[in-house]
Amino acid sequence: MYKKYYSKFLTANPHIQHYASHSHHFWPDITREATLQYWDDSAKYIDDKWNHIFGEKIPNTQKLIAEILNLSHPEQIVFAPNTHEFVYRLLSCFPQNKKIKVLTSDSEFYSFDRQINRLREDSLIEVEKIATQPFDHFEEQFISKIQSSQYDMIFISQVFFNSGMALKNIKAIVESVTNQETIIVIDGYHGFMALPTDLSSVEDRIFYLSGSYKYAQGGEGCCFMSVPRNSKLRPLYTGWFAGFDSLAQDGGNTGYSNNGLRFAGSTMDFTALYRLEAVLKLFKNEGITVSKIHSHVQSLQKNFRNHLLEIDHHFLTEKNILNVDYTHHGHFLTFAMPSLEHAKKIHDDLRSINIWTDYRGNKLRFGFGLYQNECIDLSELIKKS
Repeated sequence: MYKKYYSKFLTANPHIQHYASHSHHFWPDITREATLQYWDDSAKYIDDKWNHIFGEKIPNTQKLIAEILNLSHPEQIVFAPNTHEFVYRLLSCFPQNKKIKVLTSDSEFYSFDRQINRLREDSLIEVEKIATQPFDHFEEQFISKIQSSQYDMIFISQVFFNSGMALKNIKAIVESVTNQETIIVIDGYHGFMALPTDLSSVEDRIFYLSGSYKYAQGGEGCCFMSVPRNSKLRPLYTGWFAGFDSLAQDGGNTGYSNNGLRFAGSTMDFTALYRLEAVLKLFKNEGITVSKIHSHVQSLQKNFRNHLLEIDHHFLTEKNILNVDYTHHGHFLTFAMPSLEHAKKIHDDLRSINIWTDYRGNKLRFGFGLYQNECIDLSELIKKS
């Protein structure tokens, strides 16, 4: 019943079964209108475009996101073209002569993992990575590590991109951090608009990162971060948006806005924010809540797992799915293959019969979304095996 919102993407790809929605989600039709609206507003407002964006479009989108995450202060949400910009801005808050001590996992997305690996090469930071596997005891081990030492930054995903497994108790992790100077970052990119999420109990302690490219379905170019209200951090990596309220003032120390904008950057194309706002407004008006989305995807995943029982494939079996609890899991299922070569071959075989998936290393991922309402059929793959 949700396919009607995606007619343009579906019409453009009539023969494709798209099961990479966790990576490149189809966009609802409303996003095309939003893209054109950005152009029209640019023509209409000319030099006053920034006042329109900062006075109307950003606040509207902040409120929509805050409602979804149960955040009480929408103004603490700041936007940027990608999460990497936020990562580096947070890292730039520390003194330049300080070796930053970071605790994280071995399953963080590349925007963070690549950056800290490079900084570690030059001995600028010290990193401890806790293995997420086996996941049954990961959160206990992570909390134990937090309690055993002092860290400048703790960075952890809400849903891990290379497995789909999700944290069950973010609050417990946050509360285990007793040093109020420690920056706590939750990467929510695979959780936002996928798993029902209530951040009300930790909103004044964490930085929560996400964006529109995946389950928010607004496409690339619009990421956001919620900033604790009491944050007085002064990023060294900063742009003119971070002082938007005081642009007319001259002289003195570099000022920062007293809300989420203190972590803003500089001039960006807000087309993606228009798209994100349009999708979130559509879902709100149509009563499509995150709980309903999650329930729909869980049904698709269950049908898929039942289908696995009907086929005879060496590797696409439920026992190879990385999972602890299907009731609390991301919107993609990940098969652990014997090797990268196995994952690539099955991915390529699936692609040859117009079933699109993706893989990271030896892990083959099947993602599910609102524009699907029938079970994936792998019978043609069996013929190729």
